[in-house]
Amino acid sequence: TRYRTQHKKRPLSIDPPPPINNILMMHYTTNNTTDGSSERLSLYPAYSKTALQPPAHVIRNIADHNNQMAAASRDDEETVADAANTLAEWRGNTVPEKEAKALRHVFDDLQDHFGYQRVDPRVRFNNTNLARLGNGGTWFGDLDFTYDIKGDHCNLAYIGMDVCVDLTPKLVHKHGQPMLKDYGKTWVYVYLRQLTLDKVKSYVKTGTGWDVSDDGTVFDPNRNLVAIEAKMHHQTGQPKPSVWVAKDKNASEQDMSFSRIGTVQDVSSHPSQQRIHRGVGIFSVSMEVEGGPNVRPTPGMGCEANLCFTLVSLRTWGITDCVAPIVHAPSKWY
Repeated sequence: TRYRTQHKKRPLSIDPPPPINNILMMHYTTNNTTDGSSERLSLYPAYSKTALQPPAHVIRNIADHNNQMAAASRDDEETVADAANTLAEWRGNTVPEKEAKALRHVFDDLQDHFGYQRVDPRVRFNNTNLARLGNGGTWFGDLDFTYDIKGDHCNLAYIGMDVCVDLTPKLVHKHGQPMLKDYGKTWVYVYLRQLTLDKVKSYVKTGTGWDVSDDGTVFDPNRNLVAIEAKMHHQTGQPKPSVWVAKDKNASEQDMSFSRIGTVQDVSSHPSQQRIHRGVGIFSVSMEVEGGPNVRPTPGMGCEANLCFTLVSLRTWGITDCVAPIVHAPSKWY
């Protein structure tokens, strides 16, 4: 079996998977998924480097442009401003009331995520302000999203997708060195349908104007599955991604609830959990665009954007043996 690799820096190998029978076809909504555990949300961006600021006159021009874009794209701006004065609690986090509503919608009720639940999730991707990363020509920005929750528009920094998260052990180099550095600690492979990723890319195009590159993905044409590398926060002071498992996989949609079993890093260290977990992954999303050091790239300039997914939380209702994991990468890249 041959696989088309969409990865310029590190081609990866996938063992031929067995037939997939309705993989990821289950989806649930939840009631109040409270079991005494909190959900720590990260306030850190996907990149730890400090972006350099453009000259003052460019900042003024960008500010004027941003003000115009905000007025055009945020039809709920006044409502958000009013709600910002009202705070609410959500799983140990004190946030504006409308944000708490969006958090419950996405994390607890698992609504409007990309995959099998809805053909067109009721969420809008908002335009992002790119800033230069370091001294080079790479520009980045964090995406945010506006959810239409029964006519109420609520902003949030996260989206959900039907995925499989790979916590299986990886092969080591013949000299005993890890071939997939820091796997399970700083990043993991996430598998999803090609149609799901294509839908996300179409929402990026509609909301921001940017075309999205296929760089950094591995595509299995036989199963229409795509592997992406999802970052994870791991440093001291940064909330690590949580794993929540279904209490009763046979429960009805209305009664489905989850309990937290630890962080992805902790769970992946237990042999019994070193499998592929299927469910809904919740991510923050950043955009990275290559451009000149002094010219801020914009859509239509011939550049494509790369998406960076950071896994924030995983709601899983079980493991699957229907997806073959990526087990190694060519040693010449390490």
